[in-house]
Amino acid sequence: MTDQFRDNVQQNRFELDVDGKLATADYRRTDGVLVIDYVEAEPALRGTGAAGRLMEHLVQVAKAERREIVPRCGYAAGWLRRNAG
Repeated sequence: MTDQFRDNVQQNRFELDVDGKLATADYRRTDGVLVIDYVEAEPALRGTGAAGRLMEHLVQVAKAERREIVPRCGYAAGWLRRNAG
């Protein structure tokens, strides 16, 4: 498996391309905040950890930009509770 992460600014979403299949996180950037509206993975990626790897990249972007992450998506909120710190 080869992961390729990108910030698709035109569509306001982070993308993790895993061998041609996508895990995505729709977002909004506001003053000092990165709001995560929705995280989704293509069916073929479910259960592979792709969404978690996407979240790891997303956290690194937020840290680099010094933004607080505000999850509006249940998956993102749960992942952050379990993994952020």
